[in-house]
Formats: sequence, structure tokens, C-alpha cells
Amino acid sequence: MPDHAHALFGSLAEDCDFKRFVKMFKQRSAFHHKCRCGQKLWQDGYFDRVLRADEPTLDVVAYMLANPVKAGLCTDPHAYPFSGSSLYSLDELCDAVAARPRGNWQP
Repeated sequence: MPDHAHALFGSLAEDCDFKRFVKMFKQRSAFHHKCRCGQKLWQDGYFDRVLRADEPTLDVVAYMLANPVKAGLCTDPHAYPFSGSSLYSLDELCDAVAARPRGNWQP
């Protein structure tokens, strides 16, 4: 998305510090962006949403994959260059989303 980012993160330990993670992510990515482009990358603050145990993760993935299509940036999630996962291929994500029971998840 040209004006915002969607990301889905899972923690590996009970004592993970999400605020610290976001601060470090924004700091490091902003530094490299400013060095390359000379412009500020992030606005102050962010919006986060914690998924509860009863909320299907695939509904969130479906929302994220559909977002650039709904915004008119592409006609298919495979065509959006910034979709992806460090754990699954884009085909695996799209297949899993297509096979799930439909939910109405909204941020």
C-alpha cells in the first residue's frame, strides 16, 4: 500500500516486547530509506490489533492479500510485489485463504 503497511507477526516467547520491536523496525527501515531517498518514511505512532485465540488467522491473511486489489493497485494478490511471508509461499497463502470458511474479519 502506498500510504500504509499491513503485517502479521507471531511471538516465539511469552516475554516478547512488541512496542520495542516496532520501534526498532521503524527506526532501522527509516534510516535506510532516508539514506537512499532523503525523505522521512514513517509517521509517528502506529495502529496495532492483537488477535484473540478465537479469531482465525487466515481471515487476517485474506484481508491483507485483498487490500491492494481492493485499492486498485493490482488485479490479483500475486501481482502485488510487496505481498509475502517468511514462512509460506504466496501460492500457499492464497490456497489456504481460498480453502477456508469465509469470515468477516475487519481491523
